[in-house]
Amino acid sequence: MRITLVGSRHFGATTLDMLRQHGVEIARVVVADREDRLAAAAKAAGIDVVVQADPKLVVASEIAEGTELIVTAHSHARISKEALATARLGGIGYHPSLLPRHRGIAAIEWTIKEGDPIAGGTVYHLADRMDAGAIAAQEWCFVKKGETARELWERALAPLGQKLLAEVIDYAKTHHALPAKPQDEQFATKAHALSPH
Repeated sequence: MRITLVGSRHFGATTLDMLRQHGVEIARVVVADREDRLAAAAKAAGIDVVVQADPKLVVASEIAEGTELIVTAHSHARISKEALATARLGGIGYHPSLLPRHRGIAAIEWTIKEGDPIAGGTVYHLADRMDAGAIAAQEWCFVKKGETARELWERALAPLGQKLLAEVIDYAKTHHALPAKPQDEQFATKAHALSPH
């Protein structure tokens, strides 16, 4: 399984480690910032690194040739339709909510703000609309009383993301396909960025 990883920061770097342990070929790492932690980890592992021309968009030429699956991990860029079309299985990403609830950049903050007793993570198919693609894997967890968004992410949602991405990649290696269940639009909510108080 040949993968192009698009991402950033700690979650991108831990996803890189997880992929390396799962016996897939990481053809390339795509980052928005040359100085990013994921870029450094990829370079140290001898993996080709490409910096996006546009930090908000990944284009087809930035995806490694022969990529079977694009994986995003903490990427705030949209993967263009043309880029997705270069990969046989398209692309998947991890979103720290029970999609279709809390689509958007501030999913965990909205989970806390809304007082949700349950949170969760979703591995979903990258699609034209943000966080709206079919669900490949999903799992829930409890939210502790008084927990901050950062604490919830570090305690439960980041590790859950690694676990779900690993499960979907193992499934794809075995079945040469991805599980897909459409999101139920009637439950969709938007988690736009919260302005600081």
